[in-house]
Amino acid sequence: MPRERRNRDDTRSAIAVHAARLMAQDGIEDYGLAKKKAARHLGMPDARNLPTNDEVDAAIREYQDIYQKDEQSSRVKSLRSSAVRVMREMESFAPHLTGSVLSGIAGPFAGVRLQLFVDNPKTVELFLLDRGVSYRVSQVRLYAGHEARILPVFTVEFEAVEVELTVLDVRDLRMPVRATPDGRSIDRARLATVEALLGQDDQEVASRIQRAASSAK
Repeated sequence: MPRERRNRDDTRSAIAVHAARLMAQDGIEDYGLAKKKAARHLGMPDARNLPTNDEVDAAIREYQDIYQKDEQSSRVKSLRSSAVRVMREMESFAPHLTGSVLSGIAGPFAGVRLQLFVDNPKTVELFLLDRGVSYRVSQVRLYAGHEARILPVFTVEFEAVEVELTVLDVRDLRMPVRATPDGRSIDRARLATVEALLGQDDQEVASRIQRAASSAK
């Protein structure tokens, strides 16, 4: 391997490891922020040579397996249990779990992230209002297929856990949803799958998610 290529790979690996530590220890959820902070800390601010999110995920798993194994297993099971209870309450909105709670790398301050699929986003707001649930509203840009969508996000608290509800159109269930136009599709799991995952170890979960993601592409 040419020296220049080897140096680039070493740089990406070092940033991935440092970003993983920031996410695992400090609870940073934003990959871009973690990678940029890691690059600055290491004196490697070249944004063209940052690791991918998948590379950071692999580094997080390795870090947690070495330093936080028991703590991590307990945290993920607790968060998945909370996710299941919320999903059961909102089953009429076809809830799907996404994010670090699904992948098994949830940090110390992680919340539950759900995607809901409805004909009218107002039905989610009415559901919360009817039950007296306090919420905050924000927006996120995602891509369903190749179409950009500005989507409402309702953030609520459930059992002392922050839950983000991103509301998509029911038709988007049939399409891959991405954070960027050319990124990989966001992994998501329906209620029955999350219930099944509760009794499985993280390695088995990761394999199952990969298989599901591959079949959806």
